[in-house]
Amino acid sequence: MVTTALFMEQLDSTIVNTAIPAMAASLNVTPLSLKAVVTSYILSLAVCIPISGWMADRFGTRRVFSAAVAIFTIASILCGLSVNAPMLVAARLLQGMGAAMMMPVGRLTIIRTFPKSQLLAAMNFVIIPALIGPLLGPTVGGLIVHWLSWREIFFVNVPVGLAALYLAHRYMPDYYGDKPRPLDLIGLVLFGTGIALLSWLLEIFGEHKIDATSAAVLLFISISLLAAYAWHSSEVLHPLLRLTLFKIRTFRVSVVGGFVTRLGVGGLPFLLPLLYQLGLGLPAWQSGLLMMPSAAAAMGMKFISARVLARFGYRQVLIVNTVLIGVTIAMFSQVSAGTPLYVIVAISLCMGFFNSLQFSSMNTIAYADVDKTDSSMASTIASSMQQLSMSFGLAFGSLITGWYLGDMPQSDRAMLSTALHHAFLTLAALTVLSSLTFWTLRRDDGESISKGTDSEEEDAADIKAQAVVQTEVQTTKG
Repeated sequence: MVTTALFMEQLDSTIVNTAIPAMAASLNVTPLSLKAVVTSYILSLAVCIPISGWMADRFGTRRVFSAAVAIFTIASILCGLSVNAPMLVAARLLQGMGAAMMMPVGRLTIIRTFPKSQLLAAMNFVIIPALIGPLLGPTVGGLIVHWLSWREIFFVNVPVGLAALYLAHRYMPDYYGDKPRPLDLIGLVLFGTGIALLSWLLEIFGEHKIDATSAAVLLFISISLLAAYAWHSSEVLHPLLRLTLFKIRTFRVSVVGGFVTRLGVGGLPFLLPLLYQLGLGLPAWQSGLLMMPSAAAAMGMKFISARVLARFGYRQVLIVNTVLIGVTIAMFSQVSAGTPLYVIVAISLCMGFFNSLQFSSMNTIAYADVDKTDSSMASTIASSMQQLSMSFGLAFGSLITGWYLGDMPQSDRAMLSTALHHAFLTLAALTVLSSLTFWTLRRDDGESISKGTDSEEEDAADIKAQAVVQTEVQTTKG
């Protein structure tokens, strides 16, 4: 059931990326300016995810998950009916609100259902079928854009959303929080406003001329809001995001290291279609086909990632694999009109292979030392930072591409290709540097997940705790 929702979200994001050039031509805007269609969705996720854990604890995972799927499906229809760029961006914001509750609640349900020793296998079981979305998305999106129009790509979500609603009604476990906690409205305003302003600043700075004074003032305000939230969270009993969880080393390294790493890779889903379609002059359907190898390799890695982590450990895997991702990103700077297709496919395979191992590692070690009682808060923080880093990464990739392009028109294929090549090299350097964040891990960190070293007593306690929660829920309903 969680896989179905994740499939819909992944299918939507990959289809949209492939159709960016067609959308730009239809709406009479430049392709780089349409990054708002992608960033608005990710920004909405980052702002709304913080309340997903509270909503799940308060109203139950089944009700929140079902509502989220319904909102996502309705927003998809509105995206397909958009008549201009602002309407499309607004519909994407609503779509992001649905996804903000959909995926964190699904992940939370998995974390509460399985003990840590089975968490990696459970996560991979969910991810493998869901990766069919990225596998089909670029191809389906390319074919739809080629034969129909970009509007139809959003209507693909409707049957998938209806299937997810049916499965949620039939099979979704209905977990509630152990103790109800009030919603931190002040924290939501401080954190949400600060993050939204910072992301908007990145977008407006890359698209329009803005003087240094205005940019500095906006940056100061956004950082001040986030700093105010950090102080506020230490003063209240039930903060929106409990930052004390960052005292846990594995959680801190996973979230912070993952944030920096995703700054490098976050722009690739947006920049690669531009390279293929505008730089190399390929049609949308061929561009979509070139995005498939990465998803196929990611799916293959999920079958062996558990054995790799058990053999080498989280520390060694994250350090080495991050460097390999940076090297692979740098390889895209060598792709030009004369590059054989099999070389592009090989680079894409490497990208998907290493990215898959990276995300599996970062997304699971975060919960290695987190208590079950803190799983909701940990999932909320990790999901918020993950989406925020992808938003920043996309904005950063677009920003440096526009900087390298300068005042040259985006219709100049040679200049655009050169700007994209320089952007790939910059992203690669940032990704390699991000490997330094994983050096603080210890050799045995994460073994409760990678090697299943949870004690039998802990597993039994987890199962007993879940049984007690379920009994209380059923009693309450009765």
